[in-house]
Amino acid sequence: MNLDWEKLRLFDLVAEAGSITEAARRLHMSQPALSRQIGALEDAIGAKLFHRHARGLAMTHEGEQLRATTHEMQERLERTRQAIDASRDRPTGEIRLTTTVSFGSTWLARQLGDFLDLYPDIQINMQLFDHDADLAKREADVAIRFHLPLQSELVQKPLFPIRHYLCASPDYLARHGAPATIADLDQHRLIAYGDAAPDFLKGINWALELGHESDPRRAALTINNSFGVLQAVEAGAGIAALPSYLIKFSNKVRVVLPAVEGPIFRTYFTYPVELRKSLRVAALRDFLSQRMVASNLEIDGHALAA
Repeated sequence: MNLDWEKLRLFDLVAEAGSITEAARRLHMSQPALSRQIGALEDAIGAKLFHRHARGLAMTHEGEQLRATTHEMQERLERTRQAIDASRDRPTGEIRLTTTVSFGSTWLARQLGDFLDLYPDIQINMQLFDHDADLAKREADVAIRFHLPLQSELVQKPLFPIRHYLCASPDYLARHGAPATIADLDQHRLIAYGDAAPDFLKGINWALELGHESDPRRAALTINNSFGVLQAVEAGAGIAALPSYLIKFSNKVRVVLPAVEGPIFRTYFTYPVELRKSLRVAALRDFLSQRMVASNLEIDGHALAA
């Protein structure tokens, strides 16, 4: 059933006035024209909306139901209008943010409380995957990506690059010693992400190939999530390549062979072009640009193995 909003508005005014004549006077339109509009609405609904009597009109049961719904629609429209007006002046509303499981559940989750303090009218819905949610299909509003976005139509704001380092727990190093050279890694137990890594994370297993031109080293343990790898390293299971933000988050692992350079993952805050003027998206983008800096993400001397 397709209902004309203008006819609904006229119906509401007639119900308020109590008669066609009075409503027509208030609307500055003829009584026959208004009667035709109400009649057309009754035909569209398939029910009479008014009982006609000598003193004017009284709503039928169907008319009362329709007026209650019309009032609810008007109230919702007014709330929406007010929300739109408010959003022009200050950031407000929900942001569906997606990023990798390890980054979102550790470093990023600890930052968002400060963001919500700054912007109490914004709600964050964080969705964590190690694959890319499709922003063009609105599976999320914004993303923090660890690679250049593949879809050229997305806005791409570069953030701080993330480097990986070889790490072990103090307990593991006490039991097995720290490798002094790359070749020494052959004698140690290695932990890796595994073959399940998505294409943009393939370089995460660089420690298995480090110093090996032919067959890579075999990992003693593979886990298809970097946060899971961190848990194993903290527990003394072996040596693994970890991103600097996880090392910083943990504060329980030590970097070995610090001179060995791991891959750098370029990070981007990305979102669809149609959100370019969104105040809430701009607020989150600027917040992350200020927080994702070397002092907050890179390792310091405390993280180096003694």
